[in-house]
Amino acid sequence: MIRIFIADDHPIVRQGLRRIVEADPGLVIAGEAGDAKALLGALDRTATDLVLLDVSMPGGPFIETLQQLRAKHPTVRVLVLSVHPEDQWAVRALRAGASGYLTKDHSPEQLLEAIRRVYRGGKFVSPALAEHLAEHLDGGGQRAPHELLSDREFEVMRRLGSGLTVTQIASELAISAKTVSTYRTRILEKMAVDTNAELVSYAARYGLIG
Repeated sequence: MIRIFIADDHPIVRQGLRRIVEADPGLVIAGEAGDAKALLGALDRTATDLVLLDVSMPGGPFIETLQQLRAKHPTVRVLVLSVHPEDQWAVRALRAGASGYLTKDHSPEQLLEAIRRVYRGGKFVSPALAEHLAEHLDGGGQRAPHELLSDREFEVMRRLGSGLTVTQIASELAISAKTVSTYRTRILEKMAVDTNAELVSYAARYGLIG
């Protein structure tokens, strides 16, 4: 029996995932959480084999949450579920310790296939993502500017692209406003843009917000 923990901030999504999992006799729900802090706390006291982890969840930056989860619970597999296209988050997620990445437009059958593959110790990626990963490994291919950012810079860039102020970002990421401003300077330089308005336009074009 595979014990599944669902981590998503939308109750309707959690309910849908629960129904899919409970319909399979080989799977059981270990628990649910609607934010990152609740997830990490629950895993300390809940026997879990695999976490279905949403990208856009409150309570902490996604990559840091994933890294903390893997550090504290190295035997727990993580399958990331996201509305974001694979080329926005998948490489970062896999690098941070996830075993698979699945967009939410996939079928229940594909989700169950991914769960079993990840539970057995494999990786689950789409053919398109596999090709993208190969390009990262061999250094080939044209990379979008946001792919050159560090994970923390990427988190800051997404929030700047969403229209948040430096102060708001500092509060969300629990860092100083001065540090956010430093990241902003690096981001503008790496992405070859001059203003926040250009970042907003870029983030919307690449589907990086939301």
